[in-house]
Amino acid sequence: MSTWRIRHEGSPTAVTLPSAARILEGLRDGDWEPTDEVRGPSDTRWSAIESHPAFEEIVADMVPPPPEPPDETKLDMNPLIDVALVLLIFFILTATYSTLRRSIELLPSPPDGATSETIKVENIKDDVFKVRMWMEDGQPKIKIEDKGVVLEELEREVAEIVKATGRKKMFMDVAGDVPWGIESKLYDAAKAAGIHEIYQPKGR
Repeated sequence: MSTWRIRHEGSPTAVTLPSAARILEGLRDGDWEPTDEVRGPSDTRWSAIESHPAFEEIVADMVPPPPEPPDETKLDMNPLIDVALVLLIFFILTATYSTLRRSIELLPSPPDGATSETIKVENIKDDVFKVRMWMEDGQPKIKIEDKGVVLEELEREVAEIVKATGRKKMFMDVAGDVPWGIESKLYDAAKAAGIHEIYQPKGR
């Protein structure tokens, strides 16, 4: 029986095996590395398993091919997605803030130490129209001049009276129990109708 000798690379100690098949079996099981050294029955010197004529072709098939270099032309979309999300959040917050702002030009506040000017309704009745708003049984009640108006029609009714009378000033009498979410709809309606001056009862 022809015997083979095998040793770890650089090791002075060798192991004797009965056949080349046993060396291949140990190589597949991970007992040996392709760089470990073998010496066959007719060999005069040690050589690495991967370079020995009996194993060279088999080892080449067993060793996985080197990994392909990374594709440098591939675009990494993660940073682009992160930037897009940040911009989206910024635009959402900006749009939300813009809808909450009220750009109606109210009468200017008096300077510090000065008293506000009291304006009687009789003196401006020809320039303004009156809007009253209060709560009744948990529901908002609205009157423009003497006409009752539902909340859903408020913007249209304000635009109609401005168009019919040409008055672009409003006297707004809102009860203190009216929620701001409802009162703000009156400001929105005034803005949409082009009203730039709003008068309120003293104390408001």
